[in-house]
Amino acid sequence: MDVVRLQEWTTVAILVAWLSFAAIFVLRRRPAASAERTRDPMGTVGLVLQGLGFGIVWSVRRPTSAPLIDTSFPVLVAIAVLAVAIAAASVALVLWSVRTLGRQWALAARLVEGHQLVTGGPYRLVRNPIYTGMLGMLVATGLAVSRPLALLLGVLVFCAGTVIRVRAEERLLRTAFGETWQAWARRTPALIPGIW
Repeated sequence: MDVVRLQEWTTVAILVAWLSFAAIFVLRRRPAASAERTRDPMGTVGLVLQGLGFGIVWSVRRPTSAPLIDTSFPVLVAIAVLAVAIAAASVALVLWSVRTLGRQWALAARLVEGHQLVTGGPYRLVRNPIYTGMLGMLVATGLAVSRPLALLLGVLVFCAGTVIRVRAEERLLRTAFGETWQAWARRTPALIPGIW
């Protein structure tokens, strides 16, 4: 196998992961109509920045014949395997997270009537596992198809959006659930165990 073939197979695997990732959201059970209690518009700002991060990584692609870095073929194979493994783990984490949230999942940073604080499943590990999965998909995509500088810039923009979005959502949850949320937040990292 040569570099071009390795890049092609890695790209196909990442695209399959993206189709699986999208299917999780498209095919999920829709929530029953509930009265919205409150919404934080900053969550939308964060969402736009997250999307911009993905846009940077996808739009600044390297040629299929160009590897991520100039190194030996075995190292390139390791990078490809890492990218596919991160993508697969990210899809699994997001699927687990969406299933755990059930009908409470929403694109907007909001609370609805009867909203419950979910702290089980992947939410025992991190408070925002869907964003952890999204970050994984971004990194996997960057390793597979993007240029190194675009990957770095995309991650920085995505992380800025994620911080804004997490803070917006957590303001709502802190207000609604008080000490229960505080206790969960103290013992559970926001996005990546051991980092934040």
